[in-house]
Amino acid sequence: EHILEGFVKALNNIDEVIQIIKKSENVETARKRLIERFEFTEVQSDAILKMQLQRLTNMEREKIKKELEELKELISRLKSILASREKVFQIIKNELLEIREKYGDERKTEIEHNIEEIVEEDLIPKENVVVTLSNLGYIKKINVNEYRLQRRGGKGVIGMGTKEEDFTRAVFTCSTHDYILFFTNKGKVYWLKAYQIPTGGRTAKGRAIVNLIQMERDEKVTAAIPLSDFEGYLFMATKNGIVKKTKLKYYSNPRKKGIIAIDLRDGDKLVNVVLTDGNKNIILSTKRGKCIKFSERDVRPTARNTIGVKGMTLENDRVVSLDIAEEGKTLFTITEEGYGKRTRIEEYPLQRRGGKGVINIKLTHGDVVTSKCVDERDEILVITEKGIIIRIKAEDISIIGRNTQGVRIIRVENDSVVDIAKVSD
Repeated sequence: EHILEGFVKALNNIDEVIQIIKKSENVETARKRLIERFEFTEVQSDAILKMQLQRLTNMEREKIKKELEELKELISRLKSILASREKVFQIIKNELLEIREKYGDERKTEIEHNIEEIVEEDLIPKENVVVTLSNLGYIKKINVNEYRLQRRGGKGVIGMGTKEEDFTRAVFTCSTHDYILFFTNKGKVYWLKAYQIPTGGRTAKGRAIVNLIQMERDEKVTAAIPLSDFEGYLFMATKNGIVKKTKLKYYSNPRKKGIIAIDLRDGDKLVNVVLTDGNKNIILSTKRGKCIKFSERDVRPTARNTIGVKGMTLENDRVVSLDIAEEGKTLFTITEEGYGKRTRIEEYPLQRRGGKGVINIKLTHGDVVTSKCVDERDEILVITEKGIIIRIKAEDISIIGRNTQGVRIIRVENDSVVDIAKVSD
């Protein structure tokens, strides 16, 4: 409309417009003179300067005037429609009726009733992943194929300069749809689906687990167990020698803030939890170098929020480890001063639960830090209080009897061993 109004005004003064254009040195001068003389806008003056000469004929002039009148009528009609809610809905109704008349036919899709709701998990592919949990509580997952590719080139070098730095506490494989149960020193259990754990590369430290599960500030994960169903049993032990066996199904619906895995008495802490079929042999090790091996069949299954029963009688001592005693494997034990050994599981007599146990290691180089069942293919990370780590092959550690002090595994000066981690193929 704006440009057409400019055309009409120019055509009404066409002779003067032509003279101004002819006498101007360039386009810019012509534009300025047209604006000064006729009060055109810049848009109008540009359109006039670009107008073809054929539009100066009488026929074209009438055509422009008619086009302007029609445009004004259209603008007036549209404003009238927009100002009336009733007119707007009437137009929509008429257009919908027209569409129905033109395209209406029988529905091609079928609406079904009682359809199951699609949940997020249905859209997540089932993939095998490697989950790693660090000592400081950082967790991540890596696709199994990527992990194997990274390992093919070799082990690399593990280094740690200070106590504040981190190391891998647990490594296990599972499906993205598997459950992972996290047990803490306070006797609580939390769970996640593996796909809820963030994906990270080999060098990524992962995400703090406290951002994924609502742990209390002074809670620490002592065991992480992946599982695809809730068949079987959980066997757990505390530092005061209490053991407990519970059916897995009782842990299938934990709350966001976790549920009680074992009812701990004052001053007691959960040491470890293992997954069993109800027929395994269990081995407990203590700080003062004692050990007891017994059948888990000696422990009657109880409900989830119960205390448990005595697994070992302790005298000024505490339990430092719980493991499944598999025949053919060895028990690796290490002391605070870095002395350790492997002893065949068969050398530990099967006893009734609740006994005092037998000698596991001769204490001449500090108290026992922990014990773990290992086989020849396993590797062991030994961690000191100052953050020093060494990585050794289990097969390089001598297999010797129970009542021995072991050999030096790591040299510690003004330092002490605080933990070990097993890395299995």
